[in-house]
Amino acid sequence: MEADCPFCEIAAGEGDAAEVHRTDDAVAFLDANPAVDGHTLVIPTSHCEEISIASEPTRQAVFDAVGHVSAALEQALDPDGFSVFHTSGPLVGRIDHAHVHILPRSGDDGVSLSLERDSLEGEQAETLAARIRSNS
Repeated sequence: MEADCPFCEIAAGEGDAAEVHRTDDAVAFLDANPAVDGHTLVIPTSHCEEISIASEPTRQAVFDAVGHVSAALEQALDPDGFSVFHTSGPLVGRIDHAHVHILPRSGDDGVSLSLERDSLEGEQAETLAARIRSNS
């Protein structure tokens, strides 16, 4: 448990959270400041700042929980779809404990997760792909 980490407190069962799912390795709870009804966070029970490069068992536990909770949200709220995302590093805000957001979506929810798009073609695409492959 990391000192002064509110998500570690929740993972230890000591924090103030409305839990919706728990396993030995992951906890899901309603976001205290939800963007939409049912906005849920899924965290590993051990302190981890970056879920995408965490150990395979940690990643598996978190994303298994994402699937389990999404299915429960589907049954409970009948949303039009979901937005599921994770950010890390200085982009995450004030909590450095890795977490995945699950947002049940409806057409009129006012949530905007739009991305500005560019194009990636030909030599530029192959150069980038080769660079990534050489590090995997």
